[in-house]
Amino acid sequence: MNVNVQKIRNRLRKLADKNKAKVLRGFFKTGPGHYGEGDVFLGVAVPVLRKVAKECGTTPLPEAIGLLRSAIHEERLLALLLLMHAYTNANDSLKKKIYTAYLKNSCYINNWDLVDLSAPNIVGSYLRDKSKKPLYTLAKSRNLWEKRIAILATFHFIKKNDVSDALQISEILLNDDHDLIHKAVGWMLREVGKRDLHAEEKFLRQHCKKMPRTMLRYAIERFPEVKRQRYLNGSV
Repeated sequence: MNVNVQKIRNRLRKLADKNKAKVLRGFFKTGPGHYGEGDVFLGVAVPVLRKVAKECGTTPLPEAIGLLRSAIHEERLLALLLLMHAYTNANDSLKKKIYTAYLKNSCYINNWDLVDLSAPNIVGSYLRDKSKKPLYTLAKSRNLWEKRIAILATFHFIKKNDVSDALQISEILLNDDHDLIHKAVGWMLREVGKRDLHAEEKFLRQHCKKMPRTMLRYAIERFPEVKRQRYLNGSV
């Protein structure tokens, strides 16, 4: 399918659902002062966006980045799906270009679903056999979404049974004040535990008494109840 940004936008507007858009605005906290303040939704479901992305095939990088810079949430999500598809089928040179463009445009990857969908598959995948220094820079950013990109990118490594960077970045983010970072770090710690329970518990024994409660609860979610209570009570 030969596509350009305007054709994609026209297609999405035909798929828009005002009632669903209203629900999504509430779900993604778009009200004043909230993390998604001002985000605009058309009301297109993710499975539909995945179908559109598949129909688009390999979209040229400039077109995908143009779509990523949209004010419309679904257009940004679709752009990330297109970038992921292009990345999967790319040679090393194009993978580097996609990774670089992704980070250069990280200000548009500005909600948790956008980060969670793409960070492991682009940032994590690209850095798998390279220096992880960019992740530590992102983890120390003042930007909520860059910090979430840093920890979610480690999901790619965790799946390869490499948990060291996930634990180190979790430690950097331990005192972050945002609930969405608490949840992301706790989630990644839980994923670490699925592959290396000893490593997760070593981290938790060291930090559980000072961890944000939400982070801890996410990290120990799958533990047996007796063990969960020991961590929650700090009696480990």
